[in-house]
Amino acid sequence: MEDTREQYLSLVKELNFHALRYYTLDDPLIPDDVYDQMMVRLKEMERRHPDWVAKDSPTQRVGDVLYNTFEKVPHTVQMGSLQDVFSLEELDAFFQKTKEISDAIQYVVEPKIDGLSVSLEYRDGVFFRGSTRGNGFVGEDVTLNLATIEAIPKQLAKPVPYLEVRGEVYMPKEVFARLVLKQQENDEPVFKNPRNAAAGGLRQKDPAVTAKRCLSIFIFNIQQIQGETLSSHKQSLDYLRMQGFPVSPSYPLLSRPEEVKKEILRIGSHRSEFSFDIDGAVVKVDDLALREQLGSTAKFPRWAVAFKYPPEEKETTLLDIEIQVGRTGALTPTAVFEPVTLAGTSVSRAVLHNEDFIEKLDIRVGDRILVRKAGDIIPEVIRLVSHTPGSVPYRFPKRCPICGGEVKKDEDGAVIRCLNPACPAAVKRNLIHFASRNAMNIDGLGPAIIDQLLDKKKIASAADLYRLTREDLLELDGFADLSADNLIGAIAASKQNPLSRFLFGLGIRNIGEKAAKQLSEAFPSLSRLMAASEEEIQSIDGFGEVMAKSVIDYFADENAVKLIRDFQSQGIDPIETVQEKGDLFAGKTFVLTGTLSRYTRKEAQALIEKNGGKVSGSVSKKTSYLLAGEDPGSKLTRAASLGVLVLSEDEFDALLEKGMDNLKEEQ
Repeated sequence: MEDTREQYLSLVKELNFHALRYYTLDDPLIPDDVYDQMMVRLKEMERRHPDWVAKDSPTQRVGDVLYNTFEKVPHTVQMGSLQDVFSLEELDAFFQKTKEISDAIQYVVEPKIDGLSVSLEYRDGVFFRGSTRGNGFVGEDVTLNLATIEAIPKQLAKPVPYLEVRGEVYMPKEVFARLVLKQQENDEPVFKNPRNAAAGGLRQKDPAVTAKRCLSIFIFNIQQIQGETLSSHKQSLDYLRMQGFPVSPSYPLLSRPEEVKKEILRIGSHRSEFSFDIDGAVVKVDDLALREQLGSTAKFPRWAVAFKYPPEEKETTLLDIEIQVGRTGALTPTAVFEPVTLAGTSVSRAVLHNEDFIEKLDIRVGDRILVRKAGDIIPEVIRLVSHTPGSVPYRFPKRCPICGGEVKKDEDGAVIRCLNPACPAAVKRNLIHFASRNAMNIDGLGPAIIDQLLDKKKIASAADLYRLTREDLLELDGFADLSADNLIGAIAASKQNPLSRFLFGLGIRNIGEKAAKQLSEAFPSLSRLMAASEEEIQSIDGFGEVMAKSVIDYFADENAVKLIRDFQSQGIDPIETVQEKGDLFAGKTFVLTGTLSRYTRKEAQALIEKNGGKVSGSVSKKTSYLLAGEDPGSKLTRAASLGVLVLSEDEFDALLEKGMDNLKEEQ
């Protein structure tokens, strides 16, 4: 059937929509390979009908749509993209074109890291600016965020007047797995893959948030250089490695197309073993002079291609859809399917996110489905393959599957929650959270013990922990006199915790550890906090409408009030001792780096904040002091480049003892 102009325009519109979701919003709705197939179809339509080509066609644009959060940075050298090929036959066409200018062409083959493309610029050997690719001609200034990435050298080993390099920011698989696990434990939406997690981390307004994402980078090209002359790509990668840049773990120089193909297949067969996500291999002409002869199109260089690997997908049968209830009451569906081997391991379960996701895929118990691992780590259901005869659409439960309580969909999202605060599943997760290290820190009270206490009906809420007796514990498996006494002692000791720990332990939605501390400092007692208005809470620095409303809603719930009263009846009515802050460091921002010998990080931070200062996670122009211990790392280099005053521990102590004016006189 012949394509129509309307179908073409519809495809352009659809691809632009998915490009926006992928590049700008970091929230793709379709797998990469589906997008690639749509692009192949679009290119074929434009080949057959060149008069149809629309100005907004994705084939006429490089990169993503700019996200207006940061200052714009024009790229002197265009940051173009690569032409994708999906078969060895298409690769042969590339070889044929390059051989037209020389019979002695050599190629470099590198793994294609699936991340976010950035530019790094150095002046006189010092890193001074970093930017995203943007649309290829103009990107976004993300210098402060890139400066938090330890792998980026802040000063070159051998300074040159000017250097611009291009690299790919990524999130290591191990970091991504930890992040997803934490998001699942907190009933938060999870990132779909490491690439989106990295992109979201790099676009944070607060560099301290970016630093927590533990991003890394590979540098794969020199865009501009002054002071050195390089003649080949392999030579440039060797040069970059010498300068301290992380480059591709392998970049062999090969002469024959058969060798190139063999290397591509080798990389593909080991892709699950890499510590980072790859989606292909890049083939580049090595000789830079030959590259000039080959030139570029408006979108792609003619001297390189990206071979895209097909995703490892397996077909299986959906056996069941189980509902798990989280700490905040969120009902999360999980697909249970016949085991398949993906990325070297057997998987049989995958999170289905929410009701809307299931309805969109239209998957039903008994259906044949397609599954894979996002980033070769997190199992996910991609799509329906076929319905089983007689299958019926899945219906999300109207009552909580654990307690039978009422459920309701959030007004601001797709999450459905159990409204019963006494739901056993929510109670268990809340108890685990309440006893955790950063909350009430009840040493020895782990999930297995909590399970036993709930099963034997020794407790029904966190307040019941303080009613436990030695005899109660001795009835549990694994307890003897000493272990029972130790746990009773740990529970009793937790009564002395400040209000901030208690608030965090309550598990109020949208209130994390830092927010709990801020709340307790603003309202140092439970009675004062419970009487606070939404406007008063919203006036706290960093609090917005959502967080303030979460606090108000929590203490307006009669079950929460009953729980608080129960705690108070057991002698738990914590307060926050708010020490009056001095003004010694008023208006000053500190950054800590290296290993301190006299203080822990928390102790040093507490001293700074006690004296009116602030502590940031990254060095910037706004940093007043860098407190440096042993092995300070890249933050010291960054501080030196910005003229930030670096303090030793002796100087920090002098600052505390004598004041800043006296320290300045000594210097």
